[in-house]
Amino acid sequence: MLQLKDILYRVSLDSIVGSTTIVINNICFDSRKVSLNDAFVAIRGTQVDGHDYIEKAVAQGALAVICEKLPDNLVNGVTYVKVNDCNQALALMASNYYEVPSENLKLVGVTGTNGKTTIASLLYQLFKDAGFKVGLLSTVHVLVNDKVHQATHTTPDSLTINRYLKEMSEEGVEFCFMEVSSHGIHQKRTAGLTFAGGIFTNLSHDHLDYHNSFAEYRDVKKVFFDELPKSAFALSNIDDKNGLYMLQNTGAKKYTYALKTYADYKGQVLENQFSGLLLKLNDQELWSTLIGSFNAYNLVAIYATAELLGLESIEILQIISGLESVSGRFQYFVNHDKITTIVDYSHTPDALKNVLETINDIRTKNEELITVVGCGGDRDKTKRPKMAHIASALSTKAIFTSDNPRSEDPDTIIAEMEAGVEPQNYKKTLSITDRRQAIKTAIQLAQANDIILIAGKGHETYQEIKGERTDFDDFKIAQELMEKLKK
Repeated sequence: MLQLKDILYRVSLDSIVGSTTIVINNICFDSRKVSLNDAFVAIRGTQVDGHDYIEKAVAQGALAVICEKLPDNLVNGVTYVKVNDCNQALALMASNYYEVPSENLKLVGVTGTNGKTTIASLLYQLFKDAGFKVGLLSTVHVLVNDKVHQATHTTPDSLTINRYLKEMSEEGVEFCFMEVSSHGIHQKRTAGLTFAGGIFTNLSHDHLDYHNSFAEYRDVKKVFFDELPKSAFALSNIDDKNGLYMLQNTGAKKYTYALKTYADYKGQVLENQFSGLLLKLNDQELWSTLIGSFNAYNLVAIYATAELLGLESIEILQIISGLESVSGRFQYFVNHDKITTIVDYSHTPDALKNVLETINDIRTKNEELITVVGCGGDRDKTKRPKMAHIASALSTKAIFTSDNPRSEDPDTIIAEMEAGVEPQNYKKTLSITDRRQAIKTAIQLAQANDIILIAGKGHETYQEIKGERTDFDDFKIAQELMEKLKK
């Protein structure tokens, strides 16, 4: 049990009403979870304002309230702490409450539009294979050594992050690799964490439903590097036009990686085929079962990070050559007719373009490339026509379907996608709202040696329609249908 004053260490305070020597049981930002002697932090969310629930939290036993605006009615015996930013306060309080666990291990954050999950997950695997105790905080799941926890957000809330880091610390974890989203940075979920390093992958069109502009999205990402300590490293992809911009104001040690530009860590693709990549990396050759130039960037970043964290070059190369693709990232199978089915999480225009260009670079052009793609509901609408334009331009046939329509009408989403198709590509497109039926149609259309890409959901094992989640795994469904239809 900690006193409130200890939990508030490093939090910028405007005013205090009451005592800070009270003992706090737990910290909550959801009033429904408040119990006796808890501290309630009133977070202003996109849908709900925690300030509206202060009275409820106090009625349920909250002993302290942290808020940006003091309520009109102050209850005797309750301590009210006014702060400028409750998100920042929550993150620092969470770190203090769990005894600053990020200082007990080497925490590396990965940010950018594409590649975060692959880089973080493969770094986890690499260091595990090198004999270390390792942690992972990713979109797919949270790993504490081999113990698996389900992930709910790309970057969890700050209490959850610090709780997992505390568990990792107690389990003797030495390295933790963490995806850092723009939402997480903007909502200060990573404030108070001590990072040993940060990686920038790339920046393209995404999350403009949340951020007002691309410039704002870019600048939020940059904040992560601006706040890295001097003891940390900042590793950036300088083939991306925003790569050097990310490093401008960081106090961390700066390192660069690239395929096209001179950099500290330079990669060159020598061979690219469905069996894997042959890569030249700082004058050393590396074979990997991962595919495509986008994975070449990921591999260079992984190699650089491992070396910056102290591993020997030869050991890194040996381990990387045995690493396998992450679930839902260019995951594929080939049936007896040599039809290749690829499932990929590419849910942004840039990611979809990268995957389709990779496939087109490898294929002989004597076979069909059939793409099944949709766009999520309640998300950035401006990318819908772009996704359809890319799919129809770079495939021999494109089937537009549902992704996770959420509260939106799936047919409306598909209509907004269709608006991006150029006249010369109209005949190449089909629209099938039911995703299972769309995958089935792609398989029925495919002949020997053809390639099917099922894009957008990747590792997700559900589909969300009108607020209801049902089981839906692209990879499993494609395997089942392929077996049934292509006997």
